[in-house]
Amino acid sequence: MSDVRKSMERADILLEALPYIQHFYNKTIVIKYGGHAMVDEELKNHFARDMVLMKYIGIDPVVVHGGGPQIGSYLKKLGKDSKFVQGMRVTDEETMDIVEMVLVGKVNKEIVGLINHHGGKAVGLSGKDGSLIQAEKYYLNEEKAKDTPPEIIDIGLVGKVAAIDANLIVSLAKDGFIPVIAPTGVGAKGETYNINADIVAGEVAAALKAEKLVLLTDVEGVMDEKKYLINTMDGGRASNMIENGTITAGMYPKVKCCLKALRQGVRKTHIIDGRLKHAVLLEIFTDRGIGTEIVL
Repeated sequence: MSDVRKSMERADILLEALPYIQHFYNKTIVIKYGGHAMVDEELKNHFARDMVLMKYIGIDPVVVHGGGPQIGSYLKKLGKDSKFVQGMRVTDEETMDIVEMVLVGKVNKEIVGLINHHGGKAVGLSGKDGSLIQAEKYYLNEEKAKDTPPEIIDIGLVGKVAAIDANLIVSLAKDGFIPVIAPTGVGAKGETYNINADIVAGEVAAALKAEKLVLLTDVEGVMDEKKYLINTMDGGRASNMIENGTITAGMYPKVKCCLKALRQGVRKTHIIDGRLKHAVLLEIFTDRGIGTEIVL
């Protein structure tokens, strides 16, 4: 293929993206960044550059990141076991100190540094900054027997979002910054809570009335009963698939998070494969997209 032909194809790709750039100009897109995309060095750099590109063409990306594997690795180095109940990390005070150190002090700063290295202006935030994420203690319920009250399980300093103060995020975005948010919250007495990053991303998107919420995962997206990728589905189908057991395990909380965000004013939500280079750009700026779009 000649160089001119390759250049023409690149121009066609840019033109395909044009209507999407026009539509999303000056709008907010919240991205939950996690999984393999946070571990692979090449993918980390691609993600950082993608965020810079979005900002430069007039879109306001807001990044909420996870860090479970990094926390587990650090705990192991310190000789402390990770204990989970119903997929939630049991978090005592010592573990919370490590969680906060890893999420806020290490992972968050690495993401901010990469975005800035590639020409962006990122700023790292935790839930404590400006009381950004106000949290309450989260308890698990476990059914012991039919027709009996569920057992209430205390898993320590694990929280749920009580409120998001979006003013700080909006102010930073207007000043040209890309907010990068660690999923920790602050309680009424100043205590720190560890919160699921998907939940934080959904609540942040709702508070900002974001145009899109995009969750990066380590799978293609939501699969149907025959294990085929679902490109687009509405809330009714998603709810039915949860009820009939098609959507289970790790996909269950992600779909529930998307449905809640949609009900709170987010226009569209997406669950995509973060193992692909430029996954966010491919989902937002191409006609077909790459993952599952969930709408009301």
